[in-house]
Amino acid sequence: MDITKKTFGQSAQLITLTNQQGTTLAVTDLGARIVSLTFMDRELILGFDSAEEYLEKDAFIGATIGRTAGRIDAGKFTLGGQTYQLPVDPATGHSLHGSAPSFEEKIWQYEIIDGEQEATVIFTTTSPDKERGFPGNLSVEVRYTLTEDNIWRVTTKAVSDQLTLFNPTNHVYFNLSGDVTQPIDDHTLWVNSHAFAELRPDSIPTGEQLEVTGTPFDFQTPTKLTTVFTSDFPQKELFDGIDHPFFLKETGLDKTAASLLSPDEAIKVSVRTDASSIVIFTANFGEDTPDMRGQRLANHGGITFETQIAPGAERYPSFGDISLVPETPFETITEFKLEAREEQDR
Repeated sequence: MDITKKTFGQSAQLITLTNQQGTTLAVTDLGARIVSLTFMDRELILGFDSAEEYLEKDAFIGATIGRTAGRIDAGKFTLGGQTYQLPVDPATGHSLHGSAPSFEEKIWQYEIIDGEQEATVIFTTTSPDKERGFPGNLSVEVRYTLTEDNIWRVTTKAVSDQLTLFNPTNHVYFNLSGDVTQPIDDHTLWVNSHAFAELRPDSIPTGEQLEVTGTPFDFQTPTKLTTVFTSDFPQKELFDGIDHPFFLKETGLDKTAASLLSPDEAIKVSVRTDASSIVIFTANFGEDTPDMRGQRLANHGGITFETQIAPGAERYPSFGDISLVPETPFETITEFKLEAREEQDR
């Protein structure tokens, strides 16, 4: 595995792993973030060319999100009989992604492990007690691994010294066309999910899990995303696309949870995870899109697979449990398998 390092601005570093097939994974210690993923000479994800651009334009893109991914209603939760108040976004009155700035703007420590069949960058940070309002001193480790068989693996570990909430994810956006000026309309999506979380107009879950069958959110058979964008489905209309948690029928690294096929059907990304849901966001930015690597990002120019417990779990136990017991190790793993057309046909 070839490994290179260079400066990325804002005292951040960019580490690039390249396997024998020429697949590259570039990551930075700013936000323990994926910056680039190239396969078959094609860029598969959204990203910027410098740390400054992430901080100026969108610090969530590609970043490790924590302590809690998604929105917390009014930034308030009760845990162990105590109520906690997080900083909220003045525009919405809610906490988003652990109340920014959080994990996505930290400079993490890192080390590199070069193995025979894979290479790993291990990022670590400590979130002190009461940081962004959360209880407990939390130690976090995020491992990004590239394998020789073209798997990008994300392993997140943590331990806290107090009862706290922890529900991390990675905020990568895929666009398998390699052209960010092209929306993802003609990508084909498959998700092994029977239900999604209904959202209020302010993006907060209602607590209801709605069946996907008979709706444009049914991806139990491979479906082009244009089906959603051209529909008048009320949940789509609220956000001009998808911005919803999908509850998985099965979990585990031996089962595919979702897959995305490029418009030319040349490249497929398959997602495997031990998480119970995937938040799918179709980059519903409207006209307000950033310039990215010299091109203007299209509306619906990317799609996320934010593997996690569904946001809202702090209020709705049926979504899952995001409490982290003191001195109890947390671990979650998600894999993204990259395949070319000839591999798909085998």
